[in-house]
This record gives sequence, structure tokens and C-alpha cells, in this order.
Amino acid sequence: VAVQWFEEDGRAYNTVADLEGSDLADEVVIVGGHLDSWHTGTGATDNGGSCAVVMEAIRLIKDSGLKPRRTIRAAFWSGEEQGLLGSRDYVKRYLATRPEPTDPEQLALPTWARERTWPIQPLPGHKTTSAYFNTDYGTGRVRGLYAQENAAAAAIFEAWLAPFADLDAHHVTMENAGGTDHLAFDGVGVPGFQFIQDGMDYMGRTHHTNVDTYDHLHADDLKQSAVVIAAVIWHAANRDEMLPRKPMPTKPKKDKPKEKPTPEPAAEAAAANTGTGSN
Repeated sequence: VAVQWFEEDGRAYNTVADLEGSDLADEVVIVGGHLDSWHTGTGATDNGGSCAVVMEAIRLIKDSGLKPRRTIRAAFWSGEEQGLLGSRDYVKRYLATRPEPTDPEQLALPTWARERTWPIQPLPGHKTTSAYFNTDYGTGRVRGLYAQENAAAAAIFEAWLAPFADLDAHHVTMENAGGTDHLAFDGVGVPGFQFIQDGMDYMGRTHHTNVDTYDHLHADDLKQSAVVIAAVIWHAANRDEMLPRKPMPTKPKKDKPKEKPTPEPAAEAAAANTGTGSN
């Protein structure tokens, strides 16, 4: 086996590209997924196929001759497999920061493993980013969206996806999706969503294994996903208002320590206090 090591630059990079908007160009709708992969395969289902879907979705909009009102940004993250490092770095640079921890034990941990610090400090991009849409659940076709407990957004998604009922791609759930890059945005109060996808053999076979290779991608499913995602980001880029937000995350209140129950007096003492009792 011929191996060549590239050690000149040990850093990882995000890859970002914009389809510029028109009258609301200063506001941004972001769509993306992570470009890094687990080392045992080539990362086709996790997550190269999804990145190709994002590029195709934007190509569909661009080649149609349509001009979005808001800028549509494609973002392909690095370091997702090591703890959402790329998306968290983007959020920290442009959307919001958190205070550095002061506990030496926390400082000794990698950033992804540290306890959250408060308060969140918004940066200028926080108020101009309408939403982030993520795709990272394998090669299966898109079936809808996780609304991430954002009830106002869920109603909007249902209207957007209704025309895709014939593709069975109109499902919206209030559930939280986990384990991927939309959490970096949702965690600082910027709407972040993950698409619902068919499971296929993702979790049972290709996820983080040596068979995560090109031959496990399903071309028809990827094409369907690109069409649905193109529609979603087009709607998000062109509605009059940015997508509604959940309340800004704040530091959780600590539970008050439970008071010890007052022991009930013994029956004899109670009888003595009341002057009653039996002989």
C-alpha cells in the first residue's frame, strides 16, 4: 500500500459558498452538512451524498434563473465527527459566543465536552441568520423536517411541504433531532433544523463502517432530496419575515434543595400536648 502523509497544515477548514440574494441580501438562509468522514470508509452516506444533495439543490435554484431575496449559503463543515467542531466554530465567529470557563477541570477538556457557560452573547450575524437546514442522516430520501420543538416554524413547514405529499415528503414533527450540526445553531437561539430521511441501511450497516462507500448511495433518493430541499430553502429565502424563533436559551435554574420533612411527633407527645390520652 502506497501512503503519502500531508503534514504541512494540520488545520481543518469549512467550505462555504453563497448564492447572493436581492432586496434582503444581508439576511442569510444556510443549508449544509458535514464534509468530513469516519476513517474506515470514504464517507459516502456520512456525509458526502448529503453534501452533493445540497449543491444540487442550489444548482436547481440558480439554473432556473430565480433570484432569492435572502442570500442562500451552502456550508460544508469539517470536524463534525470530532464534536461538531466546524459548525461550532462558525457559530462562535459569526453568530454568538459564550464566556470561557474558569474551572481548570473544564479548561482541560476538549471544547465539545465542556459544560455550557452563560450568558450567550449574540454577534451581528445572530439577527440576520434566518435559519440553518442540515442534512446528515444517510442516503435515504427526505420525508420532511424535525421542527426542533419550534411550534411556529412547524406550521410553516407543513404549508411548504404540502405540495410534496405525492412524494410522501410532507411530514413535520415537533421532535428534536440530535447528533449533528444544526445543534450548534439551535443551541444559541438561531433556528436550526434537520431533515427527516429514510433510514435505509444507514445505522445498521454503513454508519461509521468500512462499507460507507459510493456503491451504497441511491441516486433516485438523492435526486428527490435535492428537489425537496431546494423548495424549502427557496421558501425560507423569500418569505417576508425571517423564520420564527424559540425563546433565547438561558441558564437553567438549579433545583432548590429539598427540605427535610418535619418528623411527626410521637403519639404520646401529641397526647401530652393536647391533654388527652387514655389511662
